[in-house]
Amino acid sequence: MDIFRQPSWSDVTALKVAAIAFAVLVGSGVAAKAEPPAALVEDVQGKVTGAEFMDYVVPGQVIKIGTTGSIVLSYLKSCRRETISGIGTVIVGADESKIHLSAIKDEKVECDASHAHATTKETSEVAATVVRGIAPPAASTTAQVTLYGVSPIFEVKGRGALIVERLDKAGERQQIEIGDNRIKGRFFDFASFNRALAPGGTYAATFGASKIVFRIDPQAKSGKAPALGRLLQMN
Repeated sequence: MDIFRQPSWSDVTALKVAAIAFAVLVGSGVAAKAEPPAALVEDVQGKVTGAEFMDYVVPGQVIKIGTTGSIVLSYLKSCRRETISGIGTVIVGADESKIHLSAIKDEKVECDASHAHATTKETSEVAATVVRGIAPPAASTTAQVTLYGVSPIFEVKGRGALIVERLDKAGERQQIEIGDNRIKGRFFDFASFNRALAPGGTYAATFGASKIVFRIDPQAKSGKAPALGRLLQMN
């Protein structure tokens, strides 16, 4: 074989096709990483690779489960909660998982699918009036999110004071210094510190520049109810 021969047209074409295919694969990988989270890992037991407790996972992400392992995935939009156990593979979807070999039990939990984007300009203005100690106008007490557990889980970045104050009834206010008391450095769980809010109450929460108004469902569960029904993202 002549190693010094000039590349033919077919050789050049093959190289171009390979380069395009590689670029597509790389581009799709970047796109997958940039996708918004589809689910929250609510629990992990035994040998599980590809995801950890209180991780967010994205569509297409692959999770492998060992013989005695199990994982609980809670989907943010569909409010679907999956308990997957036994050796096998999980492929994260947009609203539910695809399972190979593992066993799965699923249920619908009470959750507000709008919670992921609930921190808005309107709620910021309401919470600001609470911080200043001025009674907010009645129209501004409309909750942007409903929680189905009396002990919220707040996702916050950095350190500082988390202020939670009731809007529909005077006198109830909690201030918590957020630091090393978070799960994975991001989540502060009221249930872990025996803190609770009143069923049926409307509250404003403030952390740094993030503010949100939320309501506790009148039938909200106590303690460590499903995380998806208690999650507030203060980012």
